[in-house]
Amino acid sequence: MEQSYLDNLVGVFGHPVAENPTCVMQDAAFQHLGIRWKYLTIEVLPEDLGKAITGMRAMNMRGINLTIPHKVAVIEHLDEVAPDAAIMGAVNTVRRDGARLIGENTDGKGFLRSLTEDAGLDPAGKKVMVLGAGGASRAICVELANAGVQRIDLVNRSAGRADALLELLRRNTEVDVRFHKWDSTVGVPGDADILVNATSIGLFPEVTALPDVDMQTIREGLVVCDVIPNPPQTSFLQRAGERGAVTLDGLGMLVYQGAIGFKMWTGLDAPVDVMRQALQNVFG
Repeated sequence: MEQSYLDNLVGVFGHPVAENPTCVMQDAAFQHLGIRWKYLTIEVLPEDLGKAITGMRAMNMRGINLTIPHKVAVIEHLDEVAPDAAIMGAVNTVRRDGARLIGENTDGKGFLRSLTEDAGLDPAGKKVMVLGAGGASRAICVELANAGVQRIDLVNRSAGRADALLELLRRNTEVDVRFHKWDSTVGVPGDADILVNATSIGLFPEVTALPDVDMQTIREGLVVCDVIPNPPQTSFLQRAGERGAVTLDGLGMLVYQGAIGFKMWTGLDAPVDVMRQALQNVFG
């Protein structure tokens, strides 16, 4: 008997979630490999998350992605959380292991893979400045620390959120981490190797917005990264490129974190180029 889609369902829970592009790249990957899987985009209100996870179990779904506002709240509904995701306190991917649901976080891993494969940079021993202390920053900082970066300069407007991330990193990693209050234009340290915009500044439709960074401190050879996938070439990256920096867009991070989740669910290597092209077609 031909296998049905109901044995191979994955998807995303979020609110709002209608504009989430993940289904495009995952379904493109399934079709390219000729496997009968389907990715569903599902609107789940915060108060219904527990019921949604119960429904996922009942439908024998293979896995799920979590987006705003469910990445933290989902943890109490899972059987296990991977150690790195537990440190971050956030889950963006759930995989099934038999009857058990295990929480993972692929965001930081996707960033690292983009850094090493697309920019050709080994982060070990490097000095990094990260703008922002939200969820993306948390995942990236934890993975960078685990990858052996020497120092992280964390820049954020809110000291409270930054303090929580600083404490997390100091308690769980060996990285030298420092906080810089973002109350005026920030300069990039002269010895920094990598600059990461982990904020939403420049995200569509506010495509001309720029983080308040002194562009004169961006030098030739500095690796400048943006987590924003749409547009892939943000105004910030364009300006940094004009200064001679090596630029790394957020599209790679989005693709690779999805590819890591694809492998967790299917056991197959993801067709990364197919997934990237599918997203490029969407973003234009």
